[in-house]
Amino acid sequence: MQPDTPAGVPARSSYDVVVVGGGHNGLVAAAYLARAGRSVLLLERLGRTGGAAVSTEAFEGVPARLSQYSYLVSLLPPKIVAELGLSFAVRRRRISSYTPTVRDGRPTGLLVDVADRARTARAFRELTGSDREFEAWQEFYGMTGRIAQRVFPTLTEPLPTRAELRRQVAEPEAWEALFERPIGESVERHFADDLVRGVVLTDALVGTFTHAHDPSLRQNRCFLYHVIGGGTGDWDVPVGGMGAFTTALAGAARAAGAELRTGCEVTAVATDGATAEVTFRTGDGEHTVGARQVLCGAAPAVLDRLMGEPAADPAPEGAQLKVNMLLRRLPRLRDTSADPREAFAGTFHIAESYRELEAAYRQAAAGGLPAAAPSEIYCHSLTDPSILGPELAGQGYHTLTLFGLQLPARLFTGDRPGQGDADALREAALRAVLGPLEAHLAEPLADCLAVDGQGRPCIEAKTPPDLERELGLPGGNIFHRELQFPFGEPAEAVDPGSPAARWGVATRHRNVLLCGAGAVRGGGVSGIPGHNAAMAALGQ
Repeated sequence: MQPDTPAGVPARSSYDVVVVGGGHNGLVAAAYLARAGRSVLLLERLGRTGGAAVSTEAFEGVPARLSQYSYLVSLLPPKIVAELGLSFAVRRRRISSYTPTVRDGRPTGLLVDVADRARTARAFRELTGSDREFEAWQEFYGMTGRIAQRVFPTLTEPLPTRAELRRQVAEPEAWEALFERPIGESVERHFADDLVRGVVLTDALVGTFTHAHDPSLRQNRCFLYHVIGGGTGDWDVPVGGMGAFTTALAGAARAAGAELRTGCEVTAVATDGATAEVTFRTGDGEHTVGARQVLCGAAPAVLDRLMGEPAADPAPEGAQLKVNMLLRRLPRLRDTSADPREAFAGTFHIAESYRELEAAYRQAAAGGLPAAAPSEIYCHSLTDPSILGPELAGQGYHTLTLFGLQLPARLFTGDRPGQGDADALREAALRAVLGPLEAHLAEPLADCLAVDGQGRPCIEAKTPPDLERELGLPGGNIFHRELQFPFGEPAEAVDPGSPAARWGVATRHRNVLLCGAGAVRGGGVSGIPGHNAAMAALGQ
């Protein structure tokens, strides 16, 4: 496989399409367009393609390739893998989740085993004392499963109107619960147990700073994208790590004839509606290249800045802490009935009861770090040990990924009296997520951490400002801006009849399209915006 072409003067002075940004969606768009015979130049600011979907040896001298930023495949349609001929696979996790808690002074937990219905029913019964919550669980996720089957296929089709998608959903009560009313109402109507309610609600809060009854419904939009992925709602493990996906995409784009150039920071985009110019900076100066169309994989706020236009949306804000760890062994749990190899194989929920999620939101909204920050953890290497080098494989080593919730970027600015600097704020947030985890462990986490080549513990944390600095995500927002429902009204578009409007990738300019997570039906590791922007660029 040929490497990406380093910075320098492109092979041509003008291209059919210039793609700004080499994240996974930009690579998808480049591959589709090059396969269709278009001349394509992709420009990436960093020294490698992949954006947030990369694998990295995060700890010096330790052969473990962690998915450093994005870490699970949520919405990737199999049709994209097939149509681009990607050599890439995912694995389903048998254990959906484990949630430790204490009931009547006794450590216990809720294990959801998707392959064993009877076992899961028993876990609900032992936790709650009856079958009611499990029956409600089956009913609720039966409903979301039906919606997933109906909505997911529309994500790679022209954008439906609200009325068209409502007809596709075909269940008025489900439409009301997911699209019209705050998701908290449905959660509270279905479930009585505080812990079970929280497990359900977490999918509405991943990277989204809000609460169950937010009238804006941003929590509903986040929840919907989390439960419709793949038509099943499953979040799968990328074999070989997330970098295996973007490596395959880059190979497909190059094989089709796309020119991929890294180390090229785009500084301006100009258009008259028919042709465009893209200016970019490299180590040896500034360059300009022409294009008939520009596809932007960066956030809409970044595109506004590149075009010298006022921001169309409020400033984005991320709301998460991403923590990567390498362990010498999985820690023992206070709940002795739980096998750590099962508990950490799915989503391990920490401080995510309904009340705890609400308390954390209110504390953060008031300007302070949550006393017990909610988080969810999973172990990639239990499902896919290939990310560990031969020196570590089979020796008990494992990766852990922790994703903290209700931690908005505003908490990490360091510009308020007494708040400290960025490093101190990051360490405080790390303590806020690790403290609740430690409460459920039978041994200190520090005793289980591996050490790097310099003898330092193998643990790193990324705040929203870190993601903005390292990946160019405004406010550290992993979705580029607030998620949108997967429908649109033609009258809302600048040019309602254009292919860009039909596919939900339009901007203020006819020949400049969004191909990143900020497009309608963006967010998550999906490739959907890249696919849809390519279809629009081809006039489909």
